[in-house]
Amino acid sequence: MATATAQLKHRWSVGHNYLAGITAGDWWRLLRANGFAVDAVYWHRAAVVTALSAVNAVHRWRERRFDAAIAATPLAGPPLFVLGHWRSGTTHLHNLLAQDTIHFAYANTYQVINPHTFLTTEALNTRLFAGLLPDTRPMDNVALSFRSPQEDEFAPLLMTGLSPYLGVAFPRRDDGYAPYLSFRDAPPDDVETWARAFTWFLKKLTFKYRRRLVLKSPTHTARVRLLLRLFPDARFVHIHRHPYEVFQSFRHYYDTAMWFTYLQRPDLDAIDGKILRRYTALHDALFDDVPRIPAGQFHEVRYDDLERDPVEVLRGTYQALDLGDFTAAEPAIRAYLGTVRGYEKNQFPPLEPEWKARVAAEWRRSFECWDSRA
Repeated sequence: MATATAQLKHRWSVGHNYLAGITAGDWWRLLRANGFAVDAVYWHRAAVVTALSAVNAVHRWRERRFDAAIAATPLAGPPLFVLGHWRSGTTHLHNLLAQDTIHFAYANTYQVINPHTFLTTEALNTRLFAGLLPDTRPMDNVALSFRSPQEDEFAPLLMTGLSPYLGVAFPRRDDGYAPYLSFRDAPPDDVETWARAFTWFLKKLTFKYRRRLVLKSPTHTARVRLLLRLFPDARFVHIHRHPYEVFQSFRHYYDTAMWFTYLQRPDLDAIDGKILRRYTALHDALFDDVPRIPAGQFHEVRYDDLERDPVEVLRGTYQALDLGDFTAAEPAIRAYLGTVRGYEKNQFPPLEPEWKARVAAEWRRSFECWDSRA
């Protein structure tokens, strides 16, 4: 479907866009890879990214003084990866684990958007530009700030240009970015480029915090095989939610958060099909890789259980993955839960019969594995 200009939500928005943290050289390479095909309705957005990329390049040069120290920094322990499809509760689980600053550190919103420069710029810029972020995420009512725990996918994306998320900015090349979900079918050189950048980012976070990292990105759910190669002792906690709820919530995600990133007109008629295919690709990879995970390094939780009794779910996670003394972290976790006690989830109408049947058929493996009712 050709989207009329009047239908382009947030067309004039230039904020809440992860490309704001890209550097000039990487921005040029990204544009060139996409044939400089920015639609005219988004030229202003590309112009702002271009201006910011020049400033980012200067700060990147300044930050190189830390390179030797970062390279010499070992990780403080095996990373803990929060896995799960988008809209499955990964953010809630990540936020809870991030309250444990005794055992863990995490990547925040500013750091993942400014992976080359955060050591130099974070202290000042998080004060100067805090007003550029909305108080809550556009797709739900979850609080958002530069210091909020954030998914780390954006950091290697900006460092390498290798991520399925770039298929949102450039939807006409969405299929070209699809191999970077799991990296199984990506060129070997691209796999190694991404692996080096991701490892560097984790070392940089460790240089800053000197603590073990708890990381979250739905894309990692399809990359367990690669992550085990990089971090053989890594721990994984996977959260899953009823597939119908995930489908409806991800639809809403496309109709809210995605609009801030487009540089090309999206084909709205193609979105439901994209959701079906990506969910299948992500979970096929996960189901294939879970048997590869050594005993004691993988734990699975249900979203409904986390919602009903988060403290006990976390206690069980700490025990299953040997994450340390939960009693030391429990007070901070309970205090955080008190701040979100009144949180209300999005409510959606019943799923249309046609799409309910398609989800049940195409995601049957998930229904069977998690004993969900179709």
